[in-house]
Amino acid sequence: MTKARTNASASPAVGRNMVINGAMNVAQRNTSVADLGASSGYLGPIDRFRIGAGTTAGRLTASQTSDGPNGISANCLKFDCTTADTSIAAGEKLLIEQRFEGQNLQRIGKGVAGAKQVTVSFYVKANASFTFACELYDHDNSRQISKLFSVTSNWSRVELTFPADVDDGSSPFGDDNALSLSLFIALHAGSNFTSGTLNSSSWANATSANRHVGIDSFYSSTDNNFFITGVQMEVGPVATEFEQEDITTTLEKCKRYYRRIGNTGDASVFQMLFSGFMGTANRAYGSLMLSPSMRTQPTMGTTGTATHYAIMNENSNTACSAVPALDGQTSEQTVFIIQDTGSDLTVGQGVQVRGNSNVTAHIAFDAEL
Repeated sequence: MTKARTNASASPAVGRNMVINGAMNVAQRNTSVADLGASSGYLGPIDRFRIGAGTTAGRLTASQTSDGPNGISANCLKFDCTTADTSIAAGEKLLIEQRFEGQNLQRIGKGVAGAKQVTVSFYVKANASFTFACELYDHDNSRQISKLFSVTSNWSRVELTFPADVDDGSSPFGDDNALSLSLFIALHAGSNFTSGTLNSSSWANATSANRHVGIDSFYSSTDNNFFITGVQMEVGPVATEFEQEDITTTLEKCKRYYRRIGNTGDASVFQMLFSGFMGTANRAYGSLMLSPSMRTQPTMGTTGTATHYAIMNENSNTACSAVPALDGQTSEQTVFIIQDTGSDLTVGQGVQVRGNSNVTAHIAFDAEL
């Protein structure tokens, strides 16, 4: 009998993948965003995946696309180059990034005796053949390591094993909810990041010039596109089968960092945002329990103008005079919201604050790394 290969150093089968939303299934913000490339942030469609950009004239559209490899995921993240940039300035870059809390990385044992190898795997394709880089960057100790990988016009799985970083015992990840590690996919970079020697064989103190040496440019032509899904990071020297996770579990993990209420995409639906009561004649008060608990005290964001929001009271819909705003927060799970009305209502009566028949009306809570 032949035994299938196993990863003796890996965590149990369930939960071995440290990447959240690696199947690109959750997209709370949008499903497509155009004209990206001028700035960095959680600007694209896929939850937990951040775009890193710098000083480039190149632009792209990022979308959640139903073109994933069969048996892995129906969904993938697609980058489509819409503005080329062939005159690459020194500080330019284009990165896909996932950030990790230190307390979720303790299984690696990085920076101390007994530190373990880490294997990163993912599925990629493009419009043509390219060479790009995958980088692990330790923010706690400013250490990094990068490896090149090839992309063709067909889906293929990239498997990259990174050595253990035993170091001198002085560079473990912090055991807390702060940013400790980034997983980068580097698609474009200027000489600030490519003029040295690629640091690929062992972890080292970060030198910018050594991070992305030898990569091609995604921005070389408006014909270019790039697809990625099935992203996995696990302990050990072997890339195991991509861990399939039910959508409820993935969504709950994503909501620790970002959650959106409202914005159904259906203009005929008055999306309820929260319930409350009239604390004064023209101000509604309400609260929301954020479950699961978010990573830290979130900020609240809204969209549109005041008239995108309405208060429902006694079967009457009253357009608001201001967008919802935070009035306080007693814990990471409970937030209190105020909402000004457009006219006087009865103090003490119950109300609903909701979207005023507008597809963009929502409130969002952000505790991203």
